[in-house]
Amino acid sequence: MRSKRAELLVGCFIVLGVAALVYLAVQVSGLAFSSKKDTYQVVARFDDIAGLTSRAKVSISGVTVGSVESITFDKDLYMALVTMNIHSDVNNIPTDSSIAVLTSGLLGEKYLGISIGADDEMLKNGSEIYDTQSALVLETLISQFLFKAGDSEK
Repeated sequence: MRSKRAELLVGCFIVLGVAALVYLAVQVSGLAFSSKKDTYQVVARFDDIAGLTSRAKVSISGVTVGSVESITFDKDLYMALVTMNIHSDVNNIPTDSSIAVLTSGLLGEKYLGISIGADDEMLKNGSEIYDTQSALVLETLISQFLFKAGDSEK
């Protein structure tokens, strides 16, 4: 009788452990169980997004204020068109704000960082951020360094 009770407790413990791991995996992947917040959409065009993906975070001062909805190619301007969902409670972003593709750590995930401007008019649904800074591509920096080092030897 005692053995069956111990086995039952161990089984319950394992089931709870697996449920906790599934919950953590879903939270880390960005697929939350919670309901969607009210958002408004903002777009920006970039020359190079270098690994930015849908569902990447959008942040101001390190605080997540939204996420990337979609990334498409603008055939007319030959640029990446990024559509973002910004939380509706963050409704005080000036229209002259700038946005950059940033990296979390040296080789970490890409995300968008908004630097606040000083305009009196605020972004609203359908607005565009014109002041954009593309991603810093490590391979490009290394090749520029190598070519400049080769030029100095001549």
